[in-house]
Amino acid sequence: MFKFIFILLFITSSITTLHAQELILYSGRSKSLVEPLIQEFENVSGIRVRVRYGDTSQLAVALLEEGRRSPADVFWAQDGGALGVLSNRNMFIPLPQSLIDKTPELFHSGNGDWVATSGRARVLAYAPGRVDRAQLPGSIYDLADPKWSNRIGWAPQNASFQTFISAMVELDGREKVKEWLTKIRANGAKSYRSNVPIIQAIAAGEIDIGITNHYYLLRFKQSDENFPVEQTFLQTGDPANFVNVAGAGILTTASNKNEAEQFIEFLLSPASQEFFANEVFEYLVIDPVNPNPALLPLPELLEIMPQVSIDQLDTLDETLRLLREAGLL
Repeated sequence: MFKFIFILLFITSSITTLHAQELILYSGRSKSLVEPLIQEFENVSGIRVRVRYGDTSQLAVALLEEGRRSPADVFWAQDGGALGVLSNRNMFIPLPQSLIDKTPELFHSGNGDWVATSGRARVLAYAPGRVDRAQLPGSIYDLADPKWSNRIGWAPQNASFQTFISAMVELDGREKVKEWLTKIRANGAKSYRSNVPIIQAIAAGEIDIGITNHYYLLRFKQSDENFPVEQTFLQTGDPANFVNVAGAGILTTASNKNEAEQFIEFLLSPASQEFFANEVFEYLVIDPVNPNPALLPLPELLEIMPQVSIDQLDTLDETLRLLREAGLL
């Protein structure tokens, strides 16, 4: 009898230990980009990570539908707007202050329940052979000038563009942004399905300038340093310089909270931040870390970006309605 009880206790202890060394991650970050980082976390921590990959918006919807039944410990989102959706529905627990304090104020939620892990800046890409840098607009609103007629590319159906529009509305109001969208459409802007075709269209001479995320061109430049496209930020504080984030929060359903905290702390470590900068070409969210020389240092990025709270971008339905009213969807 004693032997039986000892074996039972041993098995129970083993199961508990195994459970404590597991983490269930819902990742809106693509497998091809972040799997090496997740594997490194498993190697250094001894924690097994079970990952459900998917589109960030679809995973957010899944978490809302699962509610208290969700098995997820951590939601790692590609887009700050999705983090805001779940935060505003009280689906995250507060993070330790030590994690929140690692990042600037604009890179974590106001109530401390999610934190950015990397940043993606909006930029204006252009063809230097056809556009003099001195002639580039100072503000995103200047693209409504007739001189840019039939020369602009954008991606209204793309999630990053839609979040960008949400940020513009938060900064400048719905009517001003609707007027701008209508003018750019009337200016003959060409629509593309995503950011990569915009960069390719500039290189091919289809268009001269495009609104895109910063890292796409850097990936082209990695393969071909003479790729015939450049990019720039606009004037300090302009909506065009909006920085969206990927970020993570711990779900209220989490059974492995300690492991979840370890994972987020790992994402904010210098080694992981250098991975984002040098392998994915995304912006760091902690300082100091040795940055990729192709990226602005974090203090300079914070100086030029507009002051918009990502917490306030839980407005996708309104943004889609605005884009439809402007004839873009």
